[in-house]
Amino acid sequence: MRVLLTGSEGYIGSVLGPYLERRGHDVVGLDTGFHRVGWLVNAVAGAPAWRNKDTRDVERADLEGFDALVHLADLSNDPVGELNADVTLDINHRATMRLALLAKETGVQRFVYMSSCSIYGAAGDADSTEEAPVHPQTAYARCKVLVEQDLHELAGVGFSPTYLRNATAFGISPRMRFDIVVNNLAGYAWTDKVIRMDSDGTPWRPFVHILDISQAIACVLDAPNEVVHDEIFNVGDNAQNYRIRDIAEIISRTFPGCELTIGDSSSDKRNYRANFDKINSQLPGFQCQIDVEAGAEELLRAFQTIGLTKELFAFRGHTRIKQIQYLLETGQIDDSFHWKAAANGS
Repeated sequence: MRVLLTGSEGYIGSVLGPYLERRGHDVVGLDTGFHRVGWLVNAVAGAPAWRNKDTRDVERADLEGFDALVHLADLSNDPVGELNADVTLDINHRATMRLALLAKETGVQRFVYMSSCSIYGAAGDADSTEEAPVHPQTAYARCKVLVEQDLHELAGVGFSPTYLRNATAFGISPRMRFDIVVNNLAGYAWTDKVIRMDSDGTPWRPFVHILDISQAIACVLDAPNEVVHDEIFNVGDNAQNYRIRDIAEIISRTFPGCELTIGDSSSDKRNYRANFDKINSQLPGFQCQIDVEAGAEELLRAFQTIGLTKELFAFRGHTRIKQIQYLLETGQIDDSFHWKAAANGS
């Protein structure tokens, strides 16, 4: 299958592109390049060719000849989404729907959309199935809900969207992120020998390794159309719903000599578990392979190999909001997050 992968140069995309190629797909990437500086490890043998383009500027010609489009490209994570809610809406909702409409008009038959379990928001201790009410708490999560609703209206003969509500990602990537829970706590455990939690760590989150996210996408592409047409799948495993303090304890056990301290309050209203029965029973070939314990060990090995320093851990390229703020402050992108002339590639 010929696949256009947006967000190919990011945290998940730089792992997913080579993964899909190993599965026999012909992959072309598309990315605006905001986060290409975030290189940490040489974790892949090669990568697909990519087109340096903002999804807001995609034209019909960019989509011709593709069988499927896998859409990762978003302003990624909640803090970045809150920087400018209007720009977040423009990129994560409007540009996505424009892209989907162009894909449908040019004959792209499958549209795999990266949604998020974060749309369950403040759901509490109940396990949220795909039919559960959503309670998005941020601009990022609200855009995910809007896109799911609007893609459903576009679904029809010849155009099959699938919505993958990923659990919170973790794991090593060439373009690393240290602003997500498991990776962040592991980085502090290695560089500072301490995990200091200001909160009590009681909120629930589901977690999934980026290779298991990649596996889910590949399984959607390989599945019979009737299995995935206009379907929502939570991506993860029931055994990988954890309280945040459980994650901290796993990291502290994995990293020798690491001290763990836990606070007594929490200001984060997000608290959700997810149910993953549907994907494990209805999506052929899918089964999570890497749990948080194995992921923590993977992170430890990687940090040992590269000798992760405090400076590298704190580098702006590994934290989404730091990098976007840097591009804004240095005038490389404008207030609408478009590259200015001659700035692209920084």
